[in-house]
Amino acid sequence: MITKTLCVLATMAIGLLANEQAAGQAKDKNNPLLQKYSTPHQVPPFHLIKNEHFKPALQEGIRVNQQEIDAIVNNPKAPTFENTIVAMENAGQLLGRVSTVFYNLNSANTNEEIQKIAREIAPELSAHSDNIILNKKLFERVKTVWKDKKDLKLTAEQQKLLEETYKSFLRSGANLNDADKDKLKKINGEMSLLSLQYGQNILAETNAYQLVIDDKKDLAGLPEGLVAAAADAAKQAGKPGKWVFTLHNPSVMPFLQYADNRDLRKQIWEAYSLRGNNNNANDNKEVLRKIVNLRREKAQLLGYKTHAHYVLEETMAKSPENVNKLLDQLWAPALAVAKQEERDIQKMMDASGAKFKVAPYDWRYYTEKIRKERFDLDEQELKPYFSLENIRKGVFTVTEKLYGLKFKELPNLPKYHQDVTAYEVSEADGTLVGVIYMDFFPRASKRSGAWMTSYRSQKTEKGKRLAPVVSIVCNFTKPTGDAPALLTFDEVTTYFHEFGHALHGLLSNVTYESMAGTSVPRDFVELPSQIMENWAAEPEVLKLYGTHYKTGQLISNELIEKMKKAGTFNQGFETTEYLAASLLDLAYHTQTQNLTGDINQFEKSSMSKVGLPDQIIPRYRSTYFSHIFSGGYSAGYYSYIWSGVLDTDAFQVFKENGLFNKEKAQSFRKNILEKGGTADPMELYKKFRGAEPSIQPLLKKRGLTPVSL
Repeated sequence: MITKTLCVLATMAIGLLANEQAAGQAKDKNNPLLQKYSTPHQVPPFHLIKNEHFKPALQEGIRVNQQEIDAIVNNPKAPTFENTIVAMENAGQLLGRVSTVFYNLNSANTNEEIQKIAREIAPELSAHSDNIILNKKLFERVKTVWKDKKDLKLTAEQQKLLEETYKSFLRSGANLNDADKDKLKKINGEMSLLSLQYGQNILAETNAYQLVIDDKKDLAGLPEGLVAAAADAAKQAGKPGKWVFTLHNPSVMPFLQYADNRDLRKQIWEAYSLRGNNNNANDNKEVLRKIVNLRREKAQLLGYKTHAHYVLEETMAKSPENVNKLLDQLWAPALAVAKQEERDIQKMMDASGAKFKVAPYDWRYYTEKIRKERFDLDEQELKPYFSLENIRKGVFTVTEKLYGLKFKELPNLPKYHQDVTAYEVSEADGTLVGVIYMDFFPRASKRSGAWMTSYRSQKTEKGKRLAPVVSIVCNFTKPTGDAPALLTFDEVTTYFHEFGHALHGLLSNVTYESMAGTSVPRDFVELPSQIMENWAAEPEVLKLYGTHYKTGQLISNELIEKMKKAGTFNQGFETTEYLAASLLDLAYHTQTQNLTGDINQFEKSSMSKVGLPDQIIPRYRSTYFSHIFSGGYSAGYYSYIWSGVLDTDAFQVFKENGLFNKEKAQSFRKNILEKGGTADPMELYKKFRGAEPSIQPLLKKRGLTPVSL
């Protein structure tokens, strides 16, 4: 959708648009979304925004944006880069401002009314987007500028903007005949609603389930903190004296990891793995089938063999064949290690007198026991050193050492929920970089997972850098009783990961908003996030944040050494379940015909073809794979492993030259973090690294080298 900020047009057109927008804003002076933000740093006035403000503000944004586009189309002057490409880049300030707030809240703090508005407005937004991208006269102006590109003396960034604008029209159907354009509009409208429905169904399924325990003996094996959290959850659910476990990760995953009661592990596992697959009102099987078939139909309408071919054309991978080549390189060694891990689990089960074979709900439980036996390492031994506050300080310190950034809490900044914290980010000399919100704990109004988003992307206006406003949203273990939020090491790395995304958004330094920060190919966007994870596990960094929340004692060298030795433990399982999900994603999106038949059977057949053992399921099964069916990663879930090749290779620079080497950090900032989507990703990477990446560091990091098999 080409909807950003106000147009740069001829003087008369500017005056017209200014008057139109002023009239639009004056239409409802009580709607804070329609007024210029007067808050510190011009962040959204969350304290003033109510549900009823959204729909009229979105509709007003559509109306104003359409007038801006009409002004470009009807401009009597010949098309130029400024009056067409830049004007389109800058069009839609109001709509962009409102929609970012609305959709961010729909993910992080939703309710039934917001979800209803989302369903109602989706067809209008889809139609509006189509009205722009399929506008013949608008495309003619773009084509004129494109044909004249060699004579325009554009900068590299301007050339990239022109190229991306032209390609966006082609890839969105601008060259289709009128009948096919009508088909495309219908497909886009249907898909926008189905994606919303898919995500809402997952949230409803997750929130609907509770495992209620009223017999204390059924808590055997569970850590004290998890039991306390379950007691708190029971009180909140109106069930005092009992214990409630949910399908939110901080509850279900440690339950599977520690609960001695196998029947209860099976019960909660089945609830978790069958989300959206219960043949009820929230069932996602037919929803995802329709999405897959519509995506296939759209891709072929646009001249592509499959949806995957359509999507991957604009990535570093370029084609499904290249993605499969990478996944195949990893699948065999990962599966071999996973099968050895399964044998180790079965051996322990047999030794304990168990009369059953390994099931998916046994894996985490016995893996934890093997970790303890093999490395004398218990995750619960680590958690007291990983309080959320200490991790935050550690992340800030690492960022300051690398890039010189400073963080100042803004307790009075408007927030959308009481759990949210906000910080002003500045350079060492005090120059404003941006603002970051952080939202850490699960709740019924928040979807699961972790993500980074923006409320305002960086851009340059009249030679001045406009500072971005970004946010990271997670679902970490909550505080219980007198104890602060104590994180697992997996949650620690998630914090570092999302903060890496945030740095990509915060440090962006480009001219055009559409190319800022994380506006890069999917298989490149995870490089800044995943490289940050590497610092989390370094002994020097662990000493920065690993402080026991009770005693103040620094994490010991002995404990760090145990973590290091266990670093590749269970990587067969973790890599295999991830790769299985990536392969499932491709299986859906390389369909050349309509997907028919049973969805569960399709998933089972796809996984059987690659040899996935019954004891392991894909990290995300079909009916709750929100990354690909409601999160923008369709035919792109492989991106994490593709970026994994990049990040492990890139981190070698710091391993070889010093973890906080200023020169290398500055190079990464200048060549990667600041550049956004202004240049080819591989060219940016080579400017930093000096060569294309090698897969060997990733194999070594995960313990998947041939020597380990």
